[in-house]
Amino acid sequence: MPPNPHNTANTKAIVDRVANTIVLFRTFSAPRDDIFEAWTKPEHVSRWWDPSGVPLLGCEIDLRPGGAFKFVNQGPPGVPPFSGIYREIAPPERIVFEAMGAIGTVLLKDVDGATYMTVSIACGSAAHLDQFLQMGVDVGTSQTLDNLVHYITRK
Repeated sequence: MPPNPHNTANTKAIVDRVANTIVLFRTFSAPRDDIFEAWTKPEHVSRWWDPSGVPLLGCEIDLRPGGAFKFVNQGPPGVPPFSGIYREIAPPERIVFEAMGAIGTVLLKDVDGATYMTVSIACGSAAHLDQFLQMGVDVGTSQTLDNLVHYITRK
């Protein structure tokens, strides 16, 4: 069962081994349009995406189905950027993208004046999911979403 949508304390994550999916939940005390914009405009994404909280070195977004994105962290040299292709854009409620061989889905729902976000990362196999967990994708994504809450609060 998903966490209470009124609890804004931290991002909650579950690993669904049956579906080979990482699912994260977060509630924002902000309108859904603001959260959608924060996910889709480079000037916003560049401020919160890196789990460390450091602004991105580069952020390119071609926001359309088939459009590409590329986020360049300030991490150690040789770390590849996070990049992928958008599959579906449905403002202000849904973003679907493909990256690192997985399908990411961001769902935004209005709940009593707040925005309830569900992010799912669907891997193609149990081995792919295990690789993501070993890389810390669940923990890193959770921290990134916590960063988004802090960014929206300051904005």
